[in-house]
Amino acid sequence: MQIGFNAPAGGPLASAAAMTRLAVEGEAMGFDYATFSDHVVIPTDIHAKYPYSDTGEFPAGSRGERHEQLTQVAFIAAKTRRLRLVTSVMVVPHRPAVLTAKILSTIDVLSEGRLTVGIGAGWLEEEFVALQTEDFAARGTVTDEYILACKELWTSDTPSFQGDYVRFGDITFAPKPVQAPLPIWVGGESGPALRRTARLGDGWYPIGTNPSFPLDSLARYQAGVAKLRGLVTAAGRDAGSVALAYRVQKYGPEVPAKAGDGERRMFGGSPDEIAADLRAMVSLGVAAIDFNFPGATVDEALAAMKAFRDTILAKV
Repeated sequence: MQIGFNAPAGGPLASAAAMTRLAVEGEAMGFDYATFSDHVVIPTDIHAKYPYSDTGEFPAGSRGERHEQLTQVAFIAAKTRRLRLVTSVMVVPHRPAVLTAKILSTIDVLSEGRLTVGIGAGWLEEEFVALQTEDFAARGTVTDEYILACKELWTSDTPSFQGDYVRFGDITFAPKPVQAPLPIWVGGESGPALRRTARLGDGWYPIGTNPSFPLDSLARYQAGVAKLRGLVTAAGRDAGSVALAYRVQKYGPEVPAKAGDGERRMFGGSPDEIAADLRAMVSLGVAAIDFNFPGATVDEALAAMKAFRDTILAKV
């Protein structure tokens, strides 16, 4: 199983020096990948419901300055040698499809095949309005079409596409990504996200604490995996062809002991209990899990990462 950590997109830990130190020292500690979130602008008046809090309110700590995601990924790629780079997640409708395909291909080539493209359809309607994207209500359809267009550009020697939102032909697209295919992890926990994973994804990449679609206990997660496998089979694909990845926002003693179904809530409690959760996920075939490591300074974040490695990962 690969273990990842979050690379902050804003605040004091997102300075060039701090980001570089987190990435380089995280790589040296043995972590496998870093994750990068995606907001281009933060509206000052948000009415859209944030999916990952009980109140639906976008956290105040996420509303400040932000780096552009793909630029940040390229920067960290140049500072590291082994670390994989995971967009967590890229809001697909925010950027034109052909340009996005080119940027992602370039990152993969220059990083020598270290990019994983985590994708989502987005939730923040006011940001869509500010970016002058296609209509927010069509974001699911737009996401699917943009990804299909990207795949065409990445794989065809004579790329051509005629859709409702993307049209191109009589072009060359080179260089292609190093990875064939460039892995697509589909974020989200809802029915549409699962169906998108089954049709288009190389991996399913949910967050466990969506109140509307909770995957915070082992039983709930197993049920989600079983549903996904059925959808993958129904889409005419091998049920085992879609990898399992998982994002953990909080871990440790402050996490409630019980999930909403009365079962143990995963990744709470002691190091021994968290290690047991990781072993259980390994037994289910989960290939990658990433964590937000706490810390107001680089030293604090790196200390949390080291403690996690030495007290938890050492027992897995």
